[in-house]
Amino acid sequence: MSFKEALVLGEAIQTHGAGKPIRRLTLLEALGRSPGSDAVRKLITSSNQYGITEGAYNAEVLALTPAGAIATDSDWATAGRLNARFQLAIESVPPFAAIYERYKNHRLPSVEVLRDAATEAGAHQDHAAECVETFLANAREVGLIRNIAGSEHIVPIEAVLEQLPDDVEQHSENEYSELTEDAQAEIDARFAPPPPKVRTAQKVGKKGERPGALNKTCFVVSPIGSADSVERKHADLVLSSLIEPALEGLGLDVVRADRISKPGLITGQVIEHIAQAALVIADLSFSNPNVYYELALRHAARKPVVQIIRTGDKLPFDVGQYRTVEIDMSDIYVLVPKLDLHRQEITRQARAAMADGGNTESPLSQFYPAFWDHIDHPDA
Repeated sequence: MSFKEALVLGEAIQTHGAGKPIRRLTLLEALGRSPGSDAVRKLITSSNQYGITEGAYNAEVLALTPAGAIATDSDWATAGRLNARFQLAIESVPPFAAIYERYKNHRLPSVEVLRDAATEAGAHQDHAAECVETFLANAREVGLIRNIAGSEHIVPIEAVLEQLPDDVEQHSENEYSELTEDAQAEIDARFAPPPPKVRTAQKVGKKGERPGALNKTCFVVSPIGSADSVERKHADLVLSSLIEPALEGLGLDVVRADRISKPGLITGQVIEHIAQAALVIADLSFSNPNVYYELALRHAARKPVVQIIRTGDKLPFDVGQYRTVEIDMSDIYVLVPKLDLHRQEITRQARAAMADGGNTESPLSQFYPAFWDHIDHPDA
């Protein structure tokens, strides 16, 4: 889980508990989350491992750490919040800190080189790919990756802080730019957890499922459009330059809807792929109604899904809080230098979604978990 995803818990404590310790069940009720779900357990555990919050997934009370309080408190100056986030997301995680120190002020090396660096820094070889994916996500989220002269560079945190806009007048210059002693002590004393183990998607078939039929398939639902349309060019670019390279290392065969049916036609084969594929990637660009319908079907199947969307397109509110990779396609000069970063983020999100397996969260699981009881037992 990336730092930004884990930070959601700390921000919720600020919002619903005014930054003070809060009962776990009260907080989860305010968030509309199920206390017993694997997703909630993973969120609380990851937040604790990053040093954002204190309290295990079964704790009575959850609380912000001193550093977590700064990172989530809007009353602190921007520089102070960003510095705390850097400390938690990068500096307190030994492999991340080592990669940052090694390559700051330099062009971002290839993924293979970064994996070697992660292994040298102590990450297990089997987890090096996931380690790099999470490092890149965290570095991007705290602003350490910048496009300089047409290529991506890792810039030092000092440069990021210097380029921040001035805060509003109530904050004096440089106020809160350093962590408090308690917050710094919290970070210094915390040992980073080992890189998370990679879990593969469950292979046990459900009732009515043909075992092994599509358990190595990623099905892509996307706005296709007619030949030579903007939608078709977009779909082809995203498929060939982003999705297929991103999933190559996960052992998944990528299939797009128009390869098994006519564009715009929802057939039995399409629905079978939506229901049975190991992973679905839904491209929400262009606000296509067919894609929305197919995404809803996937939610009903309660299987792993990752959303992608162009920067500037409106993400539907109901699915805005779920896994989404945003891709800036405003022009070729912005897109090309970031292709590898986008691929790594798609890989990371896909890996995490498949690890969740049948516990994938959606509006259905969050707000109407009894839905599947009615499907299995309609007369109940």
